[in-house]
Amino acid sequence: MANSSTITAAVDARRAHVEALLTAYPDVTPEEHALLINWFKREASALDVALVASNPAAQRGYRKFRAEHVDRFTTKDMVRALLFVAVVAGLVLVTVAGAPV
Repeated sequence: MANSSTITAAVDARRAHVEALLTAYPDVTPEEHALLINWFKREASALDVALVASNPAAQRGYRKFRAEHVDRFTTKDMVRALLFVAVVAGLVLVTVAGAPV
Protein backbone atom coordinates (compact mmCIF):
# COMPACT_ATOMS: atom_id res chain seq x y z
CA MET A 1 0.00 0.00 0.00
CA ALA A 2 2.80 2.42 0.88
CA ASN A 3 4.51 1.55 -2.40
CA SER A 4 1.43 2.62 -4.37
CA SER A 5 1.24 5.97 -2.61
CA THR A 6 4.97 6.49 -3.20
CA ILE A 7 4.53 5.87 -6.94
CA THR A 8 1.51 8.17 -7.07
CA ALA A 9 3.47 10.90 -5.29
CA ALA A 10 6.36 10.51 -7.74
CA VAL A 11 4.02 10.70 -10.76
CA ASP A 12 2.34 13.80 -9.32
CA ALA A 13 5.71 15.44 -8.63
CA ARG A 14 6.92 14.70 -12.17
CA ARG A 15 3.71 16.14 -13.66
CA ALA A 16 4.09 19.26 -11.48
CA HIS A 17 7.66 19.65 -12.76
CA VAL A 18 6.46 19.36 -16.37
CA GLU A 19 3.75 21.95 -15.69
CA ALA A 20 6.37 24.32 -14.26
CA LEU A 21 8.53 23.85 -17.35
CA LEU A 22 5.58 24.49 -19.64
CA THR A 23 4.80 27.67 -17.72
CA ALA A 24 8.25 28.93 -18.75
CA TYR A 25 8.21 27.39 -22.25
CA PRO A 26 9.91 28.18 -24.66
CA ASP A 27 12.47 29.65 -22.25
CA VAL A 28 13.79 26.27 -21.09
CA THR A 29 17.23 24.72 -21.31
CA PRO A 30 17.98 22.02 -23.91
CA GLU A 31 17.94 19.43 -21.11
CA GLU A 32 14.52 20.60 -19.94
CA HIS A 33 13.29 20.59 -23.53
CA ALA A 34 14.45 16.98 -23.91
CA LEU A 35 12.73 16.12 -20.63
CA LEU A 36 9.44 17.55 -21.93
CA ILE A 37 9.66 15.59 -25.16
CA ASN A 38 10.48 12.37 -23.32
CA TRP A 39 7.68 12.90 -20.81
CA PHE A 40 5.03 13.44 -23.48
CA LYS A 41 6.25 10.58 -25.71
CA ARG A 42 7.13 7.92 -23.16
CA GLU A 43 5.92 8.66 -19.65
CA ALA A 44 2.67 10.59 -19.66
CA SER A 45 -0.66 8.84 -19.51
CA ALA A 46 -3.74 10.32 -21.14
CA LEU A 47 -4.85 11.50 -17.70
CA ASP A 48 -1.49 13.21 -17.11
CA VAL A 49 -1.75 15.07 -20.41
CA ALA A 50 -5.33 16.09 -19.68
CA LEU A 51 -4.36 17.40 -16.25
CA VAL A 52 -1.48 19.41 -17.72
CA ALA A 53 -3.67 20.74 -20.53
CA SER A 54 -6.30 21.88 -18.05
CA ASN A 55 -3.81 23.80 -15.89
CA PRO A 56 -4.41 27.51 -16.68
CA ALA A 57 -0.87 28.49 -15.69
CA ALA A 58 0.68 26.07 -18.19
CA GLN A 59 -1.78 26.53 -21.06
CA ARG A 60 0.23 29.02 -23.15
CA GLY A 61 3.39 26.91 -23.00
CA TYR A 62 1.45 23.68 -23.45
CA ARG A 63 -0.23 24.96 -26.62
CA LYS A 64 3.08 26.16 -28.07
CA PHE A 65 4.89 22.94 -27.17
CA ARG A 66 2.06 20.84 -28.57
CA ALA A 67 2.04 22.78 -31.85
CA GLU A 68 5.80 22.38 -32.22
CA HIS A 69 6.24 18.76 -31.11
CA VAL A 70 3.04 16.78 -30.66
CA ASP A 71 0.70 17.82 -33.47
CA ARG A 72 3.31 17.91 -36.24
CA PHE A 73 3.68 15.10 -38.75
CA THR A 74 7.20 13.74 -38.73
CA THR A 75 9.02 11.98 -41.55
CA LYS A 76 8.47 8.74 -39.66
CA ASP A 77 4.70 9.41 -39.61
CA MET A 78 4.68 10.07 -43.35
CA VAL A 79 6.64 6.86 -44.08
CA ARG A 80 4.18 4.86 -41.98
CA ALA A 81 1.23 6.41 -43.83
CA LEU A 82 2.79 5.64 -47.22
CA LEU A 83 3.47 2.04 -46.19
CA PHE A 84 -0.10 1.66 -44.99
CA VAL A 85 -1.49 3.04 -48.26
CA ALA A 86 0.83 0.77 -50.27
CA VAL A 87 -0.29 -2.32 -48.33
CA VAL A 88 -3.97 -1.45 -48.71
CA ALA A 89 -3.53 -0.72 -52.43
CA GLY A 90 -1.70 -4.03 -52.86
CA LEU A 91 -4.47 -5.94 -51.09
CA VAL A 92 -7.10 -4.24 -53.22
CA LEU A 93 -5.22 -5.12 -56.40
CA VAL A 94 -4.80 -8.74 -55.32
CA THR A 95 -8.48 -8.96 -54.43
CA VAL A 96 -9.62 -7.39 -57.70
CA ALA A 97 -7.21 -9.45 -59.83
CA GLY A 98 -8.29 -12.68 -58.12
CA ALA A 99 -12.04 -11.98 -58.32
CA PRO A 100 -13.99 -13.96 -60.93
CA VAL A 101 -15.61 -11.90 -63.65
